[in-house]
Amino acid sequence: MDLGVVVVNYNAGDHLIRCVASVVDAAGALSIDVVVIDNASSDGSARAAAARVPSVRLVENPTNRGLSAGWNQGARAVSADAPWLLFLNPDAEIRRGTLDAFVAVGDRRADVAVLGPVIRNPDGSVYESGRGFPGVVEAVGHAFLGPFRPDNRFTRAYRQTDWDRSTEREVDWVSFAAMLIRRSAFEQAGGFDEGFWLYGEELDLCTRLRDAGWTVLATPALEVVHVGGVSTGRSRRTHLMHSQGVYRYYRKHRARGWRRLTLPLAWTALRVRAEVVALSERRATRQHTVV
Repeated sequence: MDLGVVVVNYNAGDHLIRCVASVVDAAGALSIDVVVIDNASSDGSARAAAARVPSVRLVENPTNRGLSAGWNQGARAVSADAPWLLFLNPDAEIRRGTLDAFVAVGDRRADVAVLGPVIRNPDGSVYESGRGFPGVVEAVGHAFLGPFRPDNRFTRAYRQTDWDRSTEREVDWVSFAAMLIRRSAFEQAGGFDEGFWLYGEELDLCTRLRDAGWTVLATPALEVVHVGGVSTGRSRRTHLMHSQGVYRYYRKHRARGWRRLTLPLAWTALRVRAEVVALSERRATRQHTVV
């Protein structure tokens, strides 16, 4: 088996069918093993996808174990001899390129642990995956200006906006919407940290891999369209979960030495940001409804 593919599903509807069908269609010359881990969906999407694409194997969890736990479970479930693992969101769909060409990029470089494809939004615009690890000032500037002024200098630097994604580039981390990971590196790192329920797990894993000497590479060899928010929506709860993930990452990787003293401030600031962004989105939704 050349490639193990893991999709963790939670109420993704027909997006999941399109996701797994696109994986099978894009396999090229690779032999692939596709496993869907369903985290207690209530919409029947996982069984519908397995019925529509019979080569997909389905594992149904009785409760929602979170994304990181689901991904680790899937990595254990796919064929043990697959040297590469593709983790894909259920609302992501391969639109251009083939998986054999994508894997070949990693095969050519023994130092690469993680590859990220070009990710596009449904309108065709580029989603700026392939980002840097922000410093404290850059992180604060992005966190509080990014939701309201996305073209600010902190957000542009963090997202590497001036790079058009048409060329390969070594980066600090790539989005969890679509990540190809060398299995040996994944196992060396111990997989995803299951303390990250939904947000921050890809940032954490890429940090640990880079600290261990591995490279993270963004490549245009594959393009994926990612809808985003299909399983979670954009609610106050979602923003609070995001703040928890960012805080866990900061506490684990950045709050060392004297920075431990900043943890209470960081927690408060992230919670305030989550509340402000959620309130802004609710107001925008009400105004749109009125219009």
